[in-house]
Amino acid sequence: MSTALIENISGKGAKKYAEKRAAQGRPIRLNEQSHNPANRRPGWVTYAFLAVVVAVSVFPLYYTALLGSSTRLEIARDPVPRAFPGPQLFSNFVDIVTNHQVQFWASFVNSLLVAVIVSASVVFFSTLAGFSFAKLNFRGRKPLYAFIIATMAVPMQLGTVPMFLMMNEFGWIDRLAALVVPNLVIAFGVFWMTQYLSEALPYELVEAARVDGASMFRTFWSVALPAARPAAATLALFTFVESWNSFFWPSVVLRSQMTLPLVVPQLRGAYTADHALVMSGVLLIALPLLVVFVFLGRQLVAGVMAGAVKG
Repeated sequence: MSTALIENISGKGAKKYAEKRAAQGRPIRLNEQSHNPANRRPGWVTYAFLAVVVAVSVFPLYYTALLGSSTRLEIARDPVPRAFPGPQLFSNFVDIVTNHQVQFWASFVNSLLVAVIVSASVVFFSTLAGFSFAKLNFRGRKPLYAFIIATMAVPMQLGTVPMFLMMNEFGWIDRLAALVVPNLVIAFGVFWMTQYLSEALPYELVEAARVDGASMFRTFWSVALPAARPAAATLALFTFVESWNSFFWPSVVLRSQMTLPLVVPQLRGAYTADHALVMSGVLLIALPLLVVFVFLGRQLVAGVMAGAVKG
């Protein structure tokens, strides 16, 4: 076992003792794999801290389920009407789905369509731009990249009025195109893919593809895009969640059509707010995202870690 590893594990005193033992012909022999700090299991303090973080993170969703499984009178009598969700939650789900005024299924299709198209577009164009900024040399590359990064500091609300005027000129008010086209590519996606591809894709692979006669786009499609798969999967998931939960811009440009976040205000009622129905609607809208995270959580963590290591 190396003295450097002993010093890393137990300190300088243990290192001097190990060197003394080695000089006497009695070296310390330990399983380096089991004593590697990277392979140590966390202690109970770490698990306790993570348990608190999980509880704080899950509590808002759990409280939403409690309110959604209650009635209006129960919520009026007690802010925490029950300890566990009851069968009333599924009854509220049925009321929302079958309510013809909110058009739940049409809104669900609109949200799914917009989220899928925007996610696919952001991944494709962001990876294409990231490949260009990371591996190609062209005039004005650094100033253009800096300008794209600077746009991330501009709040979206500042561009609402000119963007609305543009959508009105195009005749896209109350059309899903007004939700899709302005979000075909985002600055964060370009930054994310540029940082990843700058380290994950060696220049030698690009040069080899070019020597073999591949065009620049074919090099991107066959070499860069497969190499960017972990970061692209993470970007697609983040973009899908953001598009699914988007409320402000759809509320500005849509009139007769709706997306799922716009359904929630419709559940309040004309004169009195039914908080149980509203909370059920919030939980129902969040359920598809929970399913996505359950099945793709491992890929999300792997993509984030890959981006952190490569970037």
